[in-house]
Amino acid sequence: MTSRTPRDSRLRLVRHRPMATARRAVPNRGSRPAPRPPEGTPPPSELARQARSGLAGAVRIARWAASRHGVPGVLSAEVLAEAAAALGVSPERARADWDRARLVGLIELHGGTARPGWRLRAWDSDDSAVLRGWVALLDAWSLDRPAPATAEPAAVAEVVEALPQLLSLLQLSAGPVPVATLLDMLGQRVVELRTERCEVPYGPAAAPGPDDPRPAGEPGTPGSQDFQDSKGSKGSKGSPGTPHSLETLLEWALDALASVGALVMLDGSGEAGDQGREAVLTALGNWAVWVKLEQICVAAQSPAGNIEQPAADMLRGCAGLTPGPARAEYRAWLAARPVGSAVSELIEAARGDDALLRGLAFEALRVVGAPAEPAVRAVVDESALRPYALLWLAEHEGVDPEDALDVLTREEATWLWVDTAAAIADHGESPLLVRHLESAVQGTVPALLEEVRAVGHPRTVQVLVALAAAHPDPALAKAVRRAAFQVHTGGV
Repeated sequence: MTSRTPRDSRLRLVRHRPMATARRAVPNRGSRPAPRPPEGTPPPSELARQARSGLAGAVRIARWAASRHGVPGVLSAEVLAEAAAALGVSPERARADWDRARLVGLIELHGGTARPGWRLRAWDSDDSAVLRGWVALLDAWSLDRPAPATAEPAAVAEVVEALPQLLSLLQLSAGPVPVATLLDMLGQRVVELRTERCEVPYGPAAAPGPDDPRPAGEPGTPGSQDFQDSKGSKGSKGSPGTPHSLETLLEWALDALASVGALVMLDGSGEAGDQGREAVLTALGNWAVWVKLEQICVAAQSPAGNIEQPAADMLRGCAGLTPGPARAEYRAWLAARPVGSAVSELIEAARGDDALLRGLAFEALRVVGAPAEPAVRAVVDESALRPYALLWLAEHEGVDPEDALDVLTREEATWLWVDTAAAIADHGESPLLVRHLESAVQGTVPALLEEVRAVGHPRTVQVLVALAAAHPDPALAKAVRRAAFQVHTGGV
C-alpha cells in the first residue's frame, strides 16, 4: 500500500465517568428485594430530624467558621474564646462541638485551614447526607469522647474492637439489655480477640508454678474472673500506671455512645449500681446498626464472597458488575472493616499495575466518602493517581461528575485517557477501545496521538498497538501504529 496522510478525524467529545467504558457490560444478576428496616423504625425524614437535633451545636460552630474566613483547623485559645462568645456557650462546649463538626464532615481541612464541607451545604435539604454524617460520628465514637488518660492503649483498642458485637446484641434484643450482660459479653469477646492473636500470658503470674495445685482458671490464676478483676477493682477509675478494669472501660464506651445519641442508659429494677442499669438503642442507633448488619448479610450471601477478600481481589470480583451492584459490594466490604485500614487497602490496590483496579478503587473510595479525603489528598502528587484523586476531590467538594474533568489539565486528562485505555485493552473488548476514542479531550486524532506520545504513560505503546489492531479504519490504524513505533524507539 502507498502511504497516505491520515484523515483528520474529528473526535466527538463525550462527557462521562472516566472508567465507564473500561467496565465490561454484563447482564444484571438477580438481586433480592430491598430489605425493610425493623418494625417501628421511624422514616428517614424523622431519623434525619433527630440527627439534626443532636448535632445542632456542631452545625452552629461550623456555620460560624464558614462566616469567618481563615479559621485554623486546630482552634487556638483566642479563636476558641471568640467562637464561644459568639455562640453563647462555654469554651469547653465550643471545642467539643468543633471536634464533632470535623468528625461529621461539616468542616474539612485544606492546608491547615478549616473550610465548610459539602455536608454542611446540604445539611438542611439532604436527609441522606445528614444520616451519613451521623453514622460517621457513630463510627468515630471513641474519638468523640477519648478514653481515660490512664487506660492502657491495648485494653482500649480491645474494647473498641469488641463494641460492634455489643451493638449487635442491643439491636437484636430490640429492648433494654442489662449492663451486666454487656460486661459478660465484652469479657468473652476480649478473650476471643486475645486467643485470635495467640497471646501467651507472661510474667510471674503467667501460669501456676510446679508446686501450685491450682489449675488454670482457678481463682488467682490467669483466665479466672479474679484475675480479670485484679486488673482494676469494681467501680475504680484507675490510677496512673494502673490498668482500668473492663467494667470501667465499658462504662466509658456506653457513655460515649450515649453522648453521640446511639443509646440511652436506664435505671433498671435490679440491684443498686451497675448491676441494675440497662442500655437500649435509640431509634437512630437501632437503624444504624441494622444497616451495618444488613450490609454484612448481603456480602455473606454474595457468590464471590467479597467480604473476606483483600481489596485487590474484591475489586477484581466487582469488575464484571454494573455500577449499582458494584457499589453494594463496596459498601458490604467496607462495613466489615475499620474505615482507616479499608481506605489504606484501596489506595494500595490503586498503586498496582492494573489500571482497571485503579479506577475501581477510586469508585470504592467514593462510597467511603468524607473519611477517605485525607488519604486521597495525600496521593495527589503521585503521577499515576493524581487524575483520579483530583476527580474524587472535585466530586467530593460538590462538583457535578459530568463537569469534574474540567479540574484536570490537558496533560492530566490525557494521562487518564491512556490509563483508561490500558484498562480496556486488558479487560475489555475491541469495540470498547474504539469507542474510547470519543472520550478524548483532543479534537483530532493527530492531536491526540501527539499528546499521548508526550505524556509518558508507561502503557502508551501497548495501548496504541491495541488501538491500531482494533480500529477498522486502515489509515487511522496506520497512523496509530506509527505513533506506537515512535514511542517505542524514542522518536518524535
